[in-house]
Amino acid sequence: MQEHAPDVLAMSALLTTTMLGMSEVVEALEQARLRDRVKVIIGGAPVSESFAQEIGADAYGFDAARAVELVRGWLP
Repeated sequence: MQEHAPDVLAMSALLTTTMLGMSEVVEALEQARLRDRVKVIIGGAPVSESFAQEIGADAYGFDAARAVELVRGWLP
């Protein structure tokens, strides 16, 4: 992550069991002190706006088109 310095990290879950990994990634960004430099957006069938807020993601994209709109709004 530090090597490539991305502006955005997007994650998608297709199963509820993989949603747990999303919170672990957000936590890892915080521990690496990168969270303030990287926006996080999540989506996928079992994911919700409330889950995004719960894990500290910046946004929830209910579909790919909406996610792209949100991310475009973050970029210069």
